This record gives sequence, C-alpha cells and structure tokens, in this order.
Amino acid sequence: MVKPSPPPRSSAARRPETPDPSPGAPTLPDHPDRPQRPFHLPPLQALRALEAATRHRSFTRAAEELALTHSAISHHIRGLEDSLGTKLFQRTGSSMTPTSAGARLAEQVRNTLDDLESALREATHDAGPPVVQLQVSVMADLANAWLIRRLPSLHAQAPELDLHLRLHAEISPPPDPYAVDVGIWHQRIDLPGFVCHNLIEDYVIAVASPALLAQYPGFTVADLPRLPMLRFALRPWRDWLVVAGLPPVEPERGPIFQDAGLMLQSAVAGLGVATARAQLARDYLASGQLVQVGTARIPSSLHYWVTWREGNPRERAIQRFYQWLCEQVEQSSLPFPV
Repeated sequence: MVKPSPPPRSSAARRPETPDPSPGAPTLPDHPDRPQRPFHLPPLQALRALEAATRHRSFTRAAEELALTHSAISHHIRGLEDSLGTKLFQRTGSSMTPTSAGARLAEQVRNTLDDLESALREATHDAGPPVVQLQVSVMADLANAWLIRRLPSLHAQAPELDLHLRLHAEISPPPDPYAVDVGIWHQRIDLPGFVCHNLIEDYVIAVASPALLAQYPGFTVADLPRLPMLRFALRPWRDWLVVAGLPPVEPERGPIFQDAGLMLQSAVAGLGVATARAQLARDYLASGQLVQVGTARIPSSLHYWVTWREGNPRERAIQRFYQWLCEQVEQSSLPFPV
C-alpha cells in the first residue's frame, strides 16, 4: 500500500521563526529596507554668503566682499532658508538683521571656516611650527608712532606670528569688528563675546623740536604763546595750559591734525609745539628729536582698547600678541616729572 505524500510545506512554514524581542532590545524601524534620507550639507558658497551677510548686516556689502552680485547673495540665503525650514534674516529699515537662528548658524560657520583655515596653514608648514596670520586693525597714530618700530621685537620673540595690519583713523571702531582678529581702537566693543583691555595708561605732555626752541633764546614755558602751536582735533590745548599756569586761550592759527602720529612728525620737523601722549612721544624724546616743554602733564582722555572675540580659533596666538604688547608698554614707560 502506497502512503500518500505529505502536503507541501508553505513558504511561511519554511521560514524560521523569529523570537519576540526581549525587553529593552532595540526596535527596528517598520521599513528596514527603506534608506533613511541623508542630511545634505549646503554649498560652501551659501554658507560663506550667510556669514558675510551676518557680519555686514547687508547683502550688498556681502556681495562686494565675496565678488558676487546682490541677487546671488539673496539666492544663497533663500536656498539656505528653504533647506533648513527657518528664517535667517529679517529686513529692518535699510539693513538685513539676522534672526537668532541665523546669527547662531553664522557664528558656527565663522568658527568652522577659521578652523579650516588654521588647519590648511598648519598643513602647509609641517616642516616647522605653523605660521599664524592675525588680522589686526590698529589706530593709525599708535601704529606710526609706536607699534611699527617695535615689530622687529615681535618677529624675534614670536616668528610664527604674521600680522596683517589695517590702519584705522576714526574715534569709533569699524562697523564690522568680526572682520579682524584683533582691534586696537579708541572705543570699546560693547557686543557679547568680545574681550576688551585698555593697553596704555599715560599722560599728555607738550613737546617741541630742539631746533625750534633754539630760535627763542632763553625760552621758558611762559613764552609758549609766542611759538607756533600745533592743534589736535581731538584734544584742546586748554587743559594743559591751565596745569602749566598759562592763560587757557586756544590758539587761533596753525595746522589742525586728526592723526596724533602726523602731528608728532610735524613737531619733529620744527613746525610747532604739540601736545602728545607720553608713550607716543617716547621714542622721539629718547632720540633727542623732541624735548619736553615744561613739566605740566594731564591725563589722556583717549584710550587704546585691545579687542578680540572669545572663542577665536587663533586665540592662543592673539593672547601671545597681547602679552607682547603689554611687555612693550612696560618697557617703554618713562618717568616724567610731575
């Protein structure tokens, strides 16, 4: 007798049983074969457009910096907003104000670009210590009369630092403090995340060329009104004259200078007597190109604030530069008679 063949097993019967997951085991997605959507990084040019537009608060100035058109910047920002699903800028009058999300993203982009630049510089100098370039904006008078002649000392002590100097001549800081690593300006930066240190505490004195004073035999301070008096647009003569015991009468003639460094050079040339910060005049006094007129001195009303942004990837180099500046100020301090 022939036994009947057993019924064929279904595919389900042939499939091995899968035990129930134990408590706490990770749960697989419902569709394990469906690839998850990857996150695509935006184009680098779009991120640079965001960073520049945030710093300048202007699409036009960002376009000028990046050598693009205004419409290209707008296109990049609009593409970022569409891909991120959030607003990055709001128009405020004639300026574009970044939203909180836009400002945070721009700050991260700025830090990342700085890190990338530092890494590339380090890779190109792997034969020795990496060269760090610092973008430094400095008041023109301080640069011309004090800083530049001391830079050989910086090169000898910190050869890895390369300074890219930009001269600044206005009382107020540049509108874009993010554009440089270090600023040495007359006014503080009152923005979150910026460090400010007053570099120089000194006095204003009167100085003149020995050749000029030689033209007035027996010269005393009381004779000062007879001499040509150079005028500084940011500081009147009146306060110094009062301390010197002279009539507080402002000179009505003579050249007016916006830059204290140029006024000092004019005094060296014998053009007239000038008031100057002792630190700025220090080298001219030491060399005999200028002499102090009288003993009167008054506090300086202008400061030099050394400013940088916290978290800058080049902050270690910035700290080294600031330390060197402080050492130079200490070394160049001269005692002046009261």
